[in-house]
Amino acid sequence: MKLSTSAIAIMAALLSSTVLADSAKPVVTDRAFGSVFAEYYLPDTDKTERLEWNYLDKGIGYGFELGYNIDETWAVRFEYARDRLEQLTSDNKFDADRFGMDALYNVANTGMYLVAGLKHFEVESSRDTQAVNIGAGYRHYVGERVSLFAEMNRFQGLTNNSYADANIKLGMSMLFGDAPAVAEPTPAPAPVAPVVVVADSDKDGVPDSTDLCPGTPSTDKVDATGCSIFTEKEVNFTLKAQFANDSAEIKPEYNSEIADLAAFLKRFPGTDVEIGGHASNVGGAAYNLKLSERRADAVAKVLLNEHGISANRVTVKGYGVSRPKVAGNTPAAHAANRRIEAVVTATVKEKVER
Repeated sequence: MKLSTSAIAIMAALLSSTVLADSAKPVVTDRAFGSVFAEYYLPDTDKTERLEWNYLDKGIGYGFELGYNIDETWAVRFEYARDRLEQLTSDNKFDADRFGMDALYNVANTGMYLVAGLKHFEVESSRDTQAVNIGAGYRHYVGERVSLFAEMNRFQGLTNNSYADANIKLGMSMLFGDAPAVAEPTPAPAPVAPVVVVADSDKDGVPDSTDLCPGTPSTDKVDATGCSIFTEKEVNFTLKAQFANDSAEIKPEYNSEIADLAAFLKRFPGTDVEIGGHASNVGGAAYNLKLSERRADAVAKVLLNEHGISANRVTVKGYGVSRPKVAGNTPAAHAANRRIEAVVTATVKEKVER
């Protein structure tokens, strides 16, 4: 008996396209499943060429399976299929029923599985036969319950006139019920190490024997030597004061802000300040430049004479009308541009808290 050449070609193509990779299947142990499938059936060439088999030729069909996964490796199933087979010598069609049991072996860490089983065949206008089958398949899970599969089998007849049919199946399966709970392994008890008492007087986590800064506050984060960790950040102070038209006289409401600027400079003795004077675009440019310098100088004199700031820390700069705060030639723009501006930036260190 010979297996159809086309069947061998199709089987080889299916196997060569199968990817041996982990199909990410869920836990299937102790779970039932059901499947539906379509198939392409290929009778042995002896059946196609002999009258006693009614010249049976290839056909298509459908079927279903009910099965049970014993564990991750083994499963059993009942299969039923009905095929509509052609007749080589005419346009006749024959109904063929097949049912039986299979055992499935899942290849670990792949989607592949192997099949072996016993089948009963009932073909219209032909005698009933039995056959054993072996095959292989590939299953891919597309969800926690649903999988798609492709499978091929060879059927070896057990009668005197034996035969070797083949089929290719494409189908979908669904798992029933919930996956069994997997008990977490009980961890081994950790070995009990002897307790070693290490002196740490300031409770900063650094032993006294290596602590270079004993007595650090408990709120401070410390480094490996037990000393407080500092972080640097920038702080700044901005002074803005406006003036009356054609005036360098400081308005009384800005006295307290100038005092605050002086206090900031005293707090951070490493800082300097530039006082920039500005004027509105009214009158000549040369006059406005001198006016802006007088405004900046007026504020600088308050810092030096009334608050004791060193002259080498204060720079006076007149910008005239070159840096308007508000563009335009309106009364509001002129009022906004008659001003001085001073910005001081300092870097401070702050302790990092635990």
